[in-house]
Amino acid sequence: MSNRRMTKARRGAASLALAAGMAIAVTGCGGDSSGQKSDGESSPNSAAPQDGGKNEPAAQAAETIGEIKGPDGIAVVINSATRDSGGFVTVNATLTNHGSKPFTPLTWRSKETEMKSQSSVSGASLVDSAGKKRYLVLRDTDGECLCTTGLVNIKPNESRPIFAQFPAPPQSVTQVDFQLPSMPTVNIKITG
Repeated sequence: MSNRRMTKARRGAASLALAAGMAIAVTGCGGDSSGQKSDGESSPNSAAPQDGGKNEPAAQAAETIGEIKGPDGIAVVINSATRDSGGFVTVNATLTNHGSKPFTPLTWRSKETEMKSQSSVSGASLVDSAGKKRYLVLRDTDGECLCTTGLVNIKPNESRPIFAQFPAPPQSVTQVDFQLPSMPTVNIKITG
């Protein structure tokens, strides 16, 4: 290949890389959903929502559709179980350690040997009692669960959001049992 062609190819590759980098930078910057620019002075930990209180996940977090109370002060509050058009159900919850010692949910992980993550809620399941079917947490192509991972050393009085994604039961099924290994079962309603 001639020097001229190589230079032209390098310029094209550099232009493409620059355009991709700028697109990522622009996506990460900017204002909120109301079209106002961010002044950069507000703290990410500020109590006031930056989108004028229209944050959908925060609204769902306040809702409780089920609660599991386990041993040693461990509680899981189920906030939502949402069916999407892709054929999945995503369960969102909050795990809180009301106990007096740190908690690592090792018993909640799947017993599958192919599972890569060692600290997750990969052992969770949805049970359709009427249809006599159990739905397990979905896996990606790398063998990771489509669920919260990295749950270790949850300190006393600490809360963490958790989620798990399952194949959706038939559209007619709106009530299922949510199960975590070593914890009681809770009946929840699927929306969407």
